[in-house]
Amino acid sequence: MNIKMLIGLAGNEYSLAPGDERDFPQEEAVRLIDAGYAVPAVEVRIERAVASPVIEKRKKGKPDVVSTEGDDSAVGGADLAGGGEEAS
Repeated sequence: MNIKMLIGLAGNEYSLAPGDERDFPQEEAVRLIDAGYAVPAVEVRIERAVASPVIEKRKKGKPDVVSTEGDDSAVGGADLAGGGEEAS
């Protein structure tokens, strides 16, 4: 039987402080509880929320393309219209 100690207790096989929990044979546990040295230990069950893994869905997008349309500057500073003034 699993019990929780209310006082310190030491023996040949153990040394327990107040608040320690230990499994004792049924007769020994009942004797310690009746004497006021211990109380039955309550098993605390911790419930944990477990989220299922989310599968990421992405749409295949168009590749990134750099456009010079609408941009007054071109690569190397050349005038695309051909009728502009040259830089001096």
